[in-house]
Amino acid sequence: MKQASLVVLAAFSVCASARAQDVTNASVPTPFAVSKSAQLLTGDTWRDGDQLFRLYGVQSCLRGTSAEEPNGNKIDCGNTSLAHLAALFDSAAVTCQPIGYALDKAVFVVCGAQLNGETIDVGTALIATGYAFAATTAKGKAVNENYLVAEINAKMKRTGLWGTTFQHPVQLLLNKRSERQQ
Repeated sequence: MKQASLVVLAAFSVCASARAQDVTNASVPTPFAVSKSAQLLTGDTWRDGDQLFRLYGVQSCLRGTSAEEPNGNKIDCGNTSLAHLAALFDSAAVTCQPIGYALDKAVFVVCGAQLNGETIDVGTALIATGYAFAATTAKGKAVNENYLVAEINAKMKRTGLWGTTFQHPVQLLLNKRSERQQ
């Protein structure tokens, strides 16, 4: 519990360095429970009603990209990330705190899940199990250094998608951005 609280605190402390617009207005955004009817779009983004939500500091595998298992079987990397977010949302009560807006107006959130009487940070859980990755700024710096540590540990242990061969989604996105600028 204490470690999960520290992760959430760390996520809030790095908000200033992100490319997110601050949530403004006179009222402070309030935490909300993720609806069981939310439409999951990717391993880090979902829609509930007309509002789009995205996990802050988390990058899922991109849908349509492939990962090759050691036996040669190819799987959709993004769908695998999505399945693990769905499993977590299905098996736990998830509460999120809005912290800002993405450029596409998605609400950036930091979320906690109640599992077996403990609160875990959703981003850390997805990244530590190898089914999501630490998001970076356009310059390649981790948005949340705690998430980067979780990613490095998962990579070293070959956990989750790290047990396959795949193109890292952050690198793919940085490459696409670089190509657009040329």
